[in-house]
Amino acid sequence: MSKKELLAAYWTLAGDVYPCAANEISPFPLRDRCEAAMRAGWSGVGLILDDLEYSVEKYGLSGVKSILDDTGLKYFELEILMDWYFDGEARAKSDHARQRFIELGGELGMRNLKIGASPFDKTPPDFARMTDEFGKLCQDVATVNATVAIEFMPFSPIRNVAEALKVAGGANQPNGGLMVDHWHVARANTPYSEVAQIPARFIKGVEMDDVAAQVKGSLFDDSTFNRQLCGEGAGDCRAFVDALEQAGCALPYYGVELISEVHRTFPLDEMAKRAYDTTIAQFSAAPTTAA
Repeated sequence: MSKKELLAAYWTLAGDVYPCAANEISPFPLRDRCEAAMRAGWSGVGLILDDLEYSVEKYGLSGVKSILDDTGLKYFELEILMDWYFDGEARAKSDHARQRFIELGGELGMRNLKIGASPFDKTPPDFARMTDEFGKLCQDVATVNATVAIEFMPFSPIRNVAEALKVAGGANQPNGGLMVDHWHVARANTPYSEVAQIPARFIKGVEMDDVAAQVKGSLFDDSTFNRQLCGEGAGDCRAFVDALEQAGCALPYYGVELISEVHRTFPLDEMAKRAYDTTIAQFSAAPTTAA
């Protein structure tokens, strides 16, 4: 099992904020987060658009780039674009965010843009429309040499590996594919053997984390408040990594996404070290047979 470089996805180091909160901007300045990441051994970071816009206003775009360069963080991701297949006002807002992701991401060397289907969208999924719109989005993002990764979520219209592959495979864009997050794999009851069968060209991102033995509240609540450090939950993170390697995943780094009401209250350096150490440990043992 080869050791991977790791990227701290936004929520892993954001502190006491969480998805869909009234304010999602980290209470920790970007420089503090990047310096903590550097000390703990991370090779990259991810940001959400609101937090990036806040930091650009504070430091300037060149200042943000300097922070990433000064701390040696060579990988940079942005998230999460929603409503990219909608119409009307929601689509207009999504298109504005899309343009900012591309503009800012292009200046900062974005490697990957994570997208999702809204968990609040209760209409039957229109996979043909999603496929068409995903293809157009990939072409737009290709102008800044970045990839686009659909994060399937069991509480969203794109629930699992098969449905995400239906969209990405139908669009068949060289820079388009899946974000394979261990939490979503486990909570969708997807066997690791299915992960091992994902065509490598469609694996555009990976996120490590673990699941608790029991779901707390709704799946959305469990995802937002109850994720576990790698190796400390009821999943098998080593088998997940082994399945990705069986699939031929050739990404230079894996992301780590900790969204936990316990984790986010620790001091910043402790958050960075706990998340890094528990994740990198998953690459040191002998491979597990994907089950």
